[in-house]
Amino acid sequence: MGKKAAGRGSGPREVINLRATAEQKALIDRAAARLGMSRNEFMIESARSAAENALLDQRLFLVDESDFAAFRQALEAPAEPDDALRRLLGTPAPWET
Repeated sequence: MGKKAAGRGSGPREVINLRATAEQKALIDRAAARLGMSRNEFMIESARSAAENALLDQRLFLVDESDFAAFRQALEAPAEPDDALRRLLGTPAPWET
């Protein structure tokens, strides 16, 4: 069968209705077939991925060069694991809640 979608829940399924042109449907079907997925699997996985990206892209940092250098240095420094970091890493992503 097709690839399993990441984050696929085991609960009841909901219906999502879409309208597409014949050309859009054919394109989706070709892409799904190429990946060994059904149209439904392909569309759900594509929409899920786009939703994750939309949520993750909602962050904007406006800083001057000095602050950016300090920010970059902090990002590149290895984090020392502590309880706060363990809690943060154990927190579900927004699309998992």
